[in-house]
Amino acid sequence: MPEKMDKEAKKEFAKIGMTASLGLTATTAFFLKNRTLKYVHTGAGLALVGFSLWHHLLYQADKTTSTRKSISSPEQAETPTATIV
Repeated sequence: MPEKMDKEAKKEFAKIGMTASLGLTATTAFFLKNRTLKYVHTGAGLALVGFSLWHHLLYQADKTTSTRKSISSPEQAETPTATIV
């Protein structure tokens, strides 16, 4: 996979991989008495776990450019004020 692939394309590839491996896992579940398909079923399940982990990591916020603001004291926290009429 080329490094120049943008993040949205990687997300789409991960989703397609998860869908394909889930379909293969579900389909081969009916044929577990066949030794070859049992190995295919196990491999597809492992691929599903791998694609799921990759998909999860693609959606994590970048640690260097986090958008969260750190609040060191309660006075800095914005508290909503309500006016009672």
